[in-house]
Amino acid sequence: MSAQPHDVPAAGQLPDKTLRSIRAALVVPEDRDAFDAGLRVALAEVGATLDLAKLTDFVDTWWLMACDSVRDPEGRREMHRRAARVQQLAAEGKPIPRGDKTWEELLAARGIEL
Repeated sequence: MSAQPHDVPAAGQLPDKTLRSIRAALVVPEDRDAFDAGLRVALAEVGATLDLAKLTDFVDTWWLMACDSVRDPEGRREMHRRAARVQQLAAEGKPIPRGDKTWEELLAARGIEL
């Protein structure tokens, strides 16, 4: 799947809530790969169940990630670097360091309330 130039949101502009626009806003390759894989699963579930709720949930979830990608692309890259490091430590059987803030505190610092 490739994004067309008109699908890419302008700098700082949130993406439209369409599959094309959401994917175009994902700046990190790991996000795009996960989006593509998740979309295949969601579409297969829709095809099997004829229930569009799975696709709606997929779009809602990935739109939030695309918005995060637009607002803080370096933060998305750092998140993936940290996740890779945690996976490496886990594979090596080493302890995983814990952060000094809760998820709620981290999200609140970014202006996201649960």
